[in-house]
Order: sequence, then structure tokens, then C-alpha cells
Amino acid sequence: MPCTRAEPEKRERLVLARYAQLSAESRGRQYKEEPPEWRTQFQRDRDRVIHSRAFRRLEYKTQVFLNGSGDHLRTRLTHTIEVAGISRNIARALRLNEDLTETIALAHDLGHSPFGHKGEAVLNQLMKEHGGFEHNRQSLRVVELLEQKYPPFPGLNLTWEVREGLSKHAAAPGNPTKPPKREAHSLEAQVADIGDEIAYYSHDLDDGLTSGLLSETQLARDVQIWSEASGGVKRNYGELADECRRYFIIRCIIDSQVKDVVETTEKNIAEAGIKTADDARACGKPLVRYSRPRKELNLQLRRYLYKNLYFSPEVHEPNRRAGTLLPELFDYFLKHRGTFNELTRKRARKDGWPRVVCDYLAGMTDRYAIQEHQRLVGAGTWS
Repeated sequence: MPCTRAEPEKRERLVLARYAQLSAESRGRQYKEEPPEWRTQFQRDRDRVIHSRAFRRLEYKTQVFLNGSGDHLRTRLTHTIEVAGISRNIARALRLNEDLTETIALAHDLGHSPFGHKGEAVLNQLMKEHGGFEHNRQSLRVVELLEQKYPPFPGLNLTWEVREGLSKHAAAPGNPTKPPKREAHSLEAQVADIGDEIAYYSHDLDDGLTSGLLSETQLARDVQIWSEASGGVKRNYGELADECRRYFIIRCIIDSQVKDVVETTEKNIAEAGIKTADDARACGKPLVRYSRPRKELNLQLRRYLYKNLYFSPEVHEPNRRAGTLLPELFDYFLKHRGTFNELTRKRARKDGWPRVVCDYLAGMTDRYAIQEHQRLVGAGTWS
């Protein structure tokens, strides 16, 4: 007999912690659908995210270095996959729902703009009179409205729990199917959030070394996390080839971060007396956290990366120049509304043209934004 949905739901009840979010206890979807036959509700959500257009476009969006800067440098897509892997491992160790955690991780950057955080800042400035722009809120907008794949409803119609994990600070008044205000998120959502942080700091180190903007000598002198990990690798394995040594040091850093989060979170859950998934939501503060010493070390790493990588001319200047394309494209599309189809014009009558144009620009990949600017406006700044 084939494995039906009931079997993995039963396994969840037997294996997961009592404070994990069970798929059989989901609060449901905004639009009523027949439940999946072979998958749990969260497995269906994961597949919908992976098959979305917004997910595919992440391949050509900047992570740190402008997309196309190097074959081995991360894109928004490779970052997302790495976040999902780290998050899933933490969830497994804590006996949380891996499928829910993975789905939130895979969807967390669907609303990210082209040109990384510089592009996000530019769009926020352009939209300051119209509600602003923030990529977490935009990710929720993508899955609730902008993806158009199913005849009966807009968006992907994901479960309440996945949308809760994407909402972060997005308000959702007046609709019982939307995440409540003034509550902490599920433990699975908290895991995806901290998995994102572990991934981008650790892997930005890797990309910084690959690009030549960071050096192991400087890291050993200025960053304690690196110094401790590199010292341990040298003691245990001696002299290694450059690529192998760097990879393994970063692997050790990630392992130490994950271990710290798992042990600290387990302690926090026990001390808070968490017995159900809703207990975690009602706690009022995140329970998935680093220990205090580890948090201080991470702040040191963060300061180092901002000073030596994110604000370096080689990273900052191309993204700054690319970000100047967005205002010109924004003005162009506001003046040329006939570019958009009837469905988009209908949405503009409800949400306003600035929001619709912002949606369009946020969905662009780096290369498409550059190509459209050259085609519609002229070479200008990018040349």
C-alpha cells in the first residue's frame, strides 16, 4: 500500500517533541483546499515554494557580491539552500518539525530585491510615502498575492504556520487566518531565522576569502571565532591545502554555532516550561538563541565583516551603482503604465501604482534590471 498522509503525521506524533508544530494540527489555509494525499500539509508547502517563479529567480539575485562577479560566489539561491540545510539540522536535533522549518527557510528571501540590501534600501526610500519596502514583508506578499499559479486563489495559499514564519514584524489585523500580532513565532520559525544568520555570516567569510578581500592572517588576528577554529584544525590535521583548510575551518565554525544554539535552546525551553507549540508562541521572547558568550563572539565577527567586506569598495560600489538604476526604472514604469497587463492594472486600482511598480522591480533579477534599464532608459550610470 502507498504511504498516505496519515503515516508521516503519525510519525510526527511519535518522534517530535511535544512543543513541535505538528502538521496535522495546522491552523489551515486562507482558501479551503482538499488535503494532500501522500504528503503532509507542510511538505505540500515546501514543494509549492520550490516550484514558484520567485524561488527560481533567486539564482540571479545578489547575496553579497553582484550577481555574475564569480562562478564560486554565492547567489541568493545558494544562500537560501544553505539556510534550509542548517535550519533543518537544528530542527532535527531539537525534535522540531523539519518540514515546516525547511519550508520557512526556503521561502524567507522570496521577496528580496535585486542588488542585495542596497536594492532593498533604495526601494524602501522610493516607497517611503507609500508604506515602505522590507523584504520579509515582501516575501509574505509574494506567497499571498503575487505568485499566480492556481485558478481558485492568488498566491500559493500556504498554511498559516509557514506564513507566520515569514511575517516576522508584518501586522495582520482583522483576519483569523493570518498570523496574530504580539506573539512570538513558532520554534520552527525561530530556527529558520537563526539558521539564516549562521549561514550568511559563515559563508560570507568564505566568499570574502575566495574574492581575496579577506585574509586568513587578518582573520586570525582580529576574529576570535576564526582564530579558535583555525587553531583547532591545524592541531588536528596539520598543514592543509588552501581550499581544504578554508572549507574545513568554516565547517567547524558552523558546527560550533549549531551546537551552541541547540544546547542553549534546549536549556531555554526547559527553563521556560514550554510544553506545547503555542506555549512557545506565547512566551513573548525568542527561545532559539545563542549563549551569551557566543553572541558576543558573533557581534565581533559581524563588525569585522561590515568593516572589511560589506563596506569595501569592491563590494559596495558595484551594488551602489546598480542600485541607482532602480529609481530611474521606478519613474519609467510609473509613467508607462500601459506596460502592465490587465491583472496588474486591476491590482494597481486597489494597492496603488507605486506599490505595483515596486512589486515588479523587487521581483527582477540583477541582470534583468540591468538589461531593462539599458533598453528603456539607456546605458547611463551602469556604463
